[in-house]
Order: sequence, then C-alpha cells, then structure tokens
Amino acid sequence: MMPVGPLMIEHRLIERMIKQLKEKSQIFQKKNEVDILFIDKAVDFIRVYADRCHHGKEEDILFRDLAKKNLYPEHKNIMDELVKEHAYARNITKSLVSAKEKYSQQVKTALSDIVKLMADLVEFYPKHIEKEDKYFFLPCMKYFSKQEQAAMLNEFWEFDKKLVHEKYKKIVEEIERVI
Repeated sequence: MMPVGPLMIEHRLIERMIKQLKEKSQIFQKKNEVDILFIDKAVDFIRVYADRCHHGKEEDILFRDLAKKNLYPEHKNIMDELVKEHAYARNITKSLVSAKEKYSQQVKTALSDIVKLMADLVEFYPKHIEKEDKYFFLPCMKYFSKQEQAAMLNEFWEFDKKLVHEKYKKIVEEIERVI
C-alpha cells in the first residue's frame, strides 16, 4: 500500500462527517435551535481526526518529506495551498467553538453564526479532499522510492499509535490547569 492509501481512506470518514454537518445544519435552521452535544462531537472529530490525525500526517510527515524533494512548481504550489487550507479549516473550527459558546450564553446571532460556519466546513472539505485525492496524492508518490514509501507508511502507523495518548494527556493537562 502506498502512504496515500490511508490518507484517502481517512477522507471517506471525513466526508461522512461532513454529510452529517450538512444535515444537522438544516435541522438547526428548521428547528431554530442547536444541538450543543452534536457541535461538541463534530468539533472533536474535526480537531482530532480531520486535523490532528489526518492533516497531522500530511503536514508532519508527507509534506515534510516532499519539502526535501525537487518538486515541480505545480506540486509545490498545491502543497502550499493545502497548508493554507488546513489553517483555514482550523480557523473555521475555532470560530464554531466560539459561536457555540455564544449560543450557550443565548446570544441571538449565534445560531446563524453556527449554521454559517457549518456551511463553510461543508463547502470547504469536499473541494479540499478532491484536490488532494485527484491532483496531489498520487502524483507526489512518484517522488519517493518504494523504500521511502514503506518508511513513510510505517511512520504514519506510528503517528496514529501516539495520537490517543497525546489527546488524553492534553485533556488531563487542561483539567489540571483549571483546578
């Protein structure tokens, strides 16, 4: 398996969550109320799975290794765009958390802010995923030997193994700061 295989599999799960964001957003508008628990779960999914796990492997491993290669300008430009897009998704997610907190405080504009931010994510992710799947991942594998690809795939597995420990260590540290 090429290293981009697991990344493309992760895309399928992200697409499923994005579909749920779209459907829930419509329900929120219809009912004129937000399911706070859903927002918390969606934010956790985006921050941990889509960003830290998926984008983490891309940025910390794939892009790092690609930066050492003599990339065609087209691939270098796409990689730079992808890094900016990851930052954009982080900002939307951060704003969604803020809007949810405002909603909890009964700020009147918060519901429309939440719906707008969810729509931004729904619009963003399919285009981002398509760019990676169709125009970046497979062409970039040609820069790596079979041995380099195997080493990268192994590093992906190691990255994933450490992720759960990283998440829960962070949770405990946040709780300790509050107490």
